[in-house]
Amino acid sequence: MTDLENFRAETRAWLEANCPPEMREPVRGDDDICWGGRNPAFKNDAQRLWMEAMGARGWTVPDWPSEYGGGGLSPEETKVLRQEMARINARNPLNSFGISMLGPALLKYGTEEQKKKYLPEIARGEIRWCQGYSEPGAGSDLAGLQTKAEDKSDHWLVNGQKVWTSYADKADWIFCLVRTDPDEKHKGISFLLFDMESEGVSTRPILLISGNSPFCETFFDDVKVPKDQIVGEVNRGWDVAKYLLGHEREMISGMGLGGAGGSLGGQMAERLGRDEAGRLDDPLLRGKAAEFDVDSLAFRAMSERFIDQLKAGEAHPAQPSMMKYYGTELNKRRHELVMAAGGSDALEWESEASGGGSAARAWLRTKANSIEGGTSEIQLNIIAKRILDLPS
Repeated sequence: MTDLENFRAETRAWLEANCPPEMREPVRGDDDICWGGRNPAFKNDAQRLWMEAMGARGWTVPDWPSEYGGGGLSPEETKVLRQEMARINARNPLNSFGISMLGPALLKYGTEEQKKKYLPEIARGEIRWCQGYSEPGAGSDLAGLQTKAEDKSDHWLVNGQKVWTSYADKADWIFCLVRTDPDEKHKGISFLLFDMESEGVSTRPILLISGNSPFCETFFDDVKVPKDQIVGEVNRGWDVAKYLLGHEREMISGMGLGGAGGSLGGQMAERLGRDEAGRLDDPLLRGKAAEFDVDSLAFRAMSERFIDQLKAGEAHPAQPSMMKYYGTELNKRRHELVMAAGGSDALEWESEASGGGSAARAWLRTKANSIEGGTSEIQLNIIAKRILDLPS
């Protein structure tokens, strides 16, 4: 056997022995996801044990260097781990903006002290982060942000407001874009890290059409931030921000992959019934479901290729925009088909039978997918300019 085959066999055996049965079932809601944090709220012991077991091996971040809490796996080994987890439908042990967004930025731009301080905590699920980017007057034009950080010699003094800050009311720390030079747009932005329990930080949830929301408004009133909590150079935070956005868009695109459970057409057939040939009984929905399943398989193949290119350093810088656009649009289509399959019953909002209107609320939530992390229109502009070389 080759080294990689040995690694696969050992990984398969370890996962079989250590992944609890509950962690092989589909995620049923936001509280069914493990977020970690300073004061983590585990839904059950299985969730806690799974995160701790994977964290102890560094497999919450398998491709990060071991000295920063990662697994130190090669790209090939990381791919094998993901394949073996998918084989048994193992859940992601830890969902974290620290893993998907901040971590890669720290690995590239952070000081050695910052890497050693923050990355192991992220890998072990001991700190939960939120992202301070968008502002009421700076959404698509993010570089127009006005939250300012004044240099007070021994600290930064931060004042301003952020909006659409996901899970700000539950996060321990924030990675935040601030203006440190009022006379420069892109070259006057810096990237700060600070504790959400700092004096002067407050949050206010934003209710969405679905009746639920992870989003918040976040306010900073004379927040003191130590000088060494800046990532990268002063006034060069836009470089860090752009790099992080690529990883955010890659993360968001993953919703286009959906979850385990086979084809959407097959799932709909179980609900609506089958014809004599064993197919989904509704021919119009059958055609739409088949088209979706083909596009979903194509997107999954493209995602695998993109990850391989990314790990090899061969990915185009604008590819995350392509992935984000198609993944979010695909997720919207999935939920629209689920609603179509459910008919008027799917619109039910509050009963126990509908899980508190879970299908309708999830469908409404997807409307934000093509806005958050950069609108679909912005992604198409990036694709047109940077991949297709079309004129501005």
